[in-house]
Amino acid sequence: MPGNLLAAGAVLVLWTLIMLVWVAATRFPAMAKAGIDVKTAQPGGRGADLEPVLPPGVNWKSHNYTHLLEQPTLFYAVIVFLHLSGGDTALTQGFAWAYVVLRIVHSLWQATVNRVPVRFALFALSTFCLLALSVLAVIATLG
Repeated sequence: MPGNLLAAGAVLVLWTLIMLVWVAATRFPAMAKAGIDVKTAQPGGRGADLEPVLPPGVNWKSHNYTHLLEQPTLFYAVIVFLHLSGGDTALTQGFAWAYVVLRIVHSLWQATVNRVPVRFALFALSTFCLLALSVLAVIATLG
């Protein structure tokens, strides 16, 4: 495990940006194939408006990118709390790296196969890691 808790957070930020590139790399060609020209698209359009037009496999990547901007925001806060309060230990680093690895595997699964039972199991395991980190952050900040 590299350095400290913040390294795990930095890796997850980088992964989120990789997913953004993957979204763009698949969405723009799919839009062109569907006859959508971004230059003449209706003003105020949103990514969600493309859901019924684009293939599911293209939308899955976008869904995952959105997911990486939701629950992981709690992860970032928790690792900063732990880092600043002296809770950066081998145990918390282990949970942090497990969270990051599980989120990356979750991304790859959702973006390619997207079978819900496996995706939910990966989400549940990563959420357990986040819960453990949160409890340890409360202990570290109160102690």
